Amino acid sequence: MRMTTLTRPTRGASFVAKSEVATRVRFITGMVLGLGLLSAGLLAHHAASVAYHVDREITVQGVVTEVKWENPHTWVYVEAKDASGKVVKWSFEGAVPNQLYRRGVTPAVLKPGVRVTIKAHPARDPSRNAGELTEVLGPDGKPIHAGVR
Repeated sequence: MRMTTLTRPTRGASFVAKSEVATRVRFITGMVLGLGLLSAGLLAHHAASVAYHVDREITVQGVVTEVKWENPHTWVYVEAKDASGKVVKWSFEGAVPNQLYRRGVTPAVLKPGVRVTIKAHPARDPSRNAGELTEVLGPDGKPIHAGVR
C-alpha cells in the first residue's frame, strides 16, 4: 500500500497529494522539453536565400551522374559542358525524398545516365557549381517534378 503525504494548503486551496504535485511537475517539464526540441528543429532549417540567389535562375544541360535520396533534401549531380567544351560537375539541391515519391519521381525516373535540362537558383558562391532545383526536364522535354517548389 502506497502512503501519500499531503502538503499544507495555500490560502483557499484544499489539500493536494505530493504525488499529484510531482506528476504535474513531470508533465509540465516534459511539455517544456518537448516543445523545446520541436522548435530547435524548426530553427535549424534555413531559408533558401541564405545559400542561393532565389531571384536568379540558371539553366544547365547535362547527364545525371548520381542522385542521393537523403533527408532533408535530395541531391542531383550532373556533368555538363561549359562554353569551352570542358566537362563541369554540378550539384543541385532538390525536394525532400518523400515529396518526390508522392510526385512520381523515383530512382527509376531520376537516375544516372539520364540527359536532363535543369533550371535552378544559383549558389551564392559561384565556385561551388551548385543550385537549388526549380525545374528538371527529361530528355523528351517533359518535366520531372524534382524541384523544391
